[in-house]
Amino acid sequence: MHLLRGLSALAAISLNSLVLCVPLYLLGVLRLVSRGRLRRRLGRWMDGVIQLWVAGNRAIFRLLGVTRLHRLWDGDAELSRDGWYLVVSNHQSWADILVLQNALWGHIPMLRFFAKRELIWVPVAGLAMWFLGFPYVRRFSAEQIAADPRLAELDRQTTLAACERFREQPSAVLSFLEGSRFTEAKREARGSRFRNLLNPKLGGMSYVVDALKDRIHKVLDVTIVYGGGVPTFWELLQGRCRRVQVVVRCLDLPPAIRAAGSADEVRERLRPWIEQLWQEKDARLTGLAGLAN
Repeated sequence: MHLLRGLSALAAISLNSLVLCVPLYLLGVLRLVSRGRLRRRLGRWMDGVIQLWVAGNRAIFRLLGVTRLHRLWDGDAELSRDGWYLVVSNHQSWADILVLQNALWGHIPMLRFFAKRELIWVPVAGLAMWFLGFPYVRRFSAEQIAADPRLAELDRQTTLAACERFREQPSAVLSFLEGSRFTEAKREARGSRFRNLLNPKLGGMSYVVDALKDRIHKVLDVTIVYGGGVPTFWELLQGRCRRVQVVVRCLDLPPAIRAAGSADEVRERLRPWIEQLWQEKDARLTGLAGLAN
């Protein structure tokens, strides 16, 4: 039964993707040669295509009984698809992306996130993400940057260029601040200060906040808890994770951060705020672990 459900879900999502990539690619090519108001309008149409894709995936999940997603709003939830948002979430599995898209669909603009450069070669999805303005970045280690400091500037320029595109139309920028999927082994190896999370990294986020602080309407702090243990993407499609709890906190970006004059100043003012968010998220993950089963 699990195998049949997984194959059916994979086939349905693949078909949904292939069908909707046709208009997405056509609009993307037109947008490449367009300027001004037409370019922005085409961008909105492309986002509309992705909203249809997410709606199709939601229907597939319900029809096949892939999982039960329980979403809880915590705080002011007056959201709009015409605003700008920063979304931060814990990261445990590739399944997180589908869960976040399903949980936030219809409430905010399409989620965009920074992706590894290698993902551009993924069939169908890689080119679609490029057309949609997903920034592809190269991940440099601390050792590589120490050996060649210019690499840090390369990442910064990539991030700033992406933020200029985000300013063209309402956007929701997703950031996995841990920088990697959580495992107990990584937590120990990296000396994490938290029980259920890796230490947050603020470099990329500080550039995004500095570039968009005059536009950001809300910060959405999302906590994902999988019932019965963290599934792989394939295990989720098979229906082996029967329940997912998603808590969405709607927060204001602190005025002190908005008033910061540079990315470095943003980073320093973000640090204590994110530390507090991570402490609260860590406690929330501990408290919700039993409820999600």
